[in-house]
Amino acid sequence: MTDAKTLLVQNWLTKAQHDLESARVLAANERPLLDTAIYHCQQSAEKAVKGFLVHCDEPIERVHDIEVLIRSAMRHTPEFADWIEVGIQLTPYARIYRYPGFAIEPTASQFNQALAAADGLYQFVLSLLPEAYQPTSK
Repeated sequence: MTDAKTLLVQNWLTKAQHDLESARVLAANERPLLDTAIYHCQQSAEKAVKGFLVHCDEPIERVHDIEVLIRSAMRHTPEFADWIEVGIQLTPYARIYRYPGFAIEPTASQFNQALAAADGLYQFVLSLLPEAYQPTSK
């Protein structure tokens, strides 16, 4: 039987995994949708760290700033400090290409860097958690 906390962590990580998959699909589209794909990179990283924080019994802040979330995670696992720059890189993608008035479209290079960063952070979070917390849809 799975307890509520385990299920919640799994759900955060499954959503993070789905965001990574969505980013890949959108970027590989016949007409790549990189503005939306890069947003999903940010979302994946945010949700992965939030899943870790749930595991640590931390309250989940309604914040999209990945650096802030990483700094909270560092209280439990200091190695998260290695991911601060990734948080700084990915956080603006929650809004910069999502709304008019900022930028229209990221370059393929920007997207590829964001995808690698988000996937790296996601894999790092997975490596910290017991098997019971791993997403059910791998």
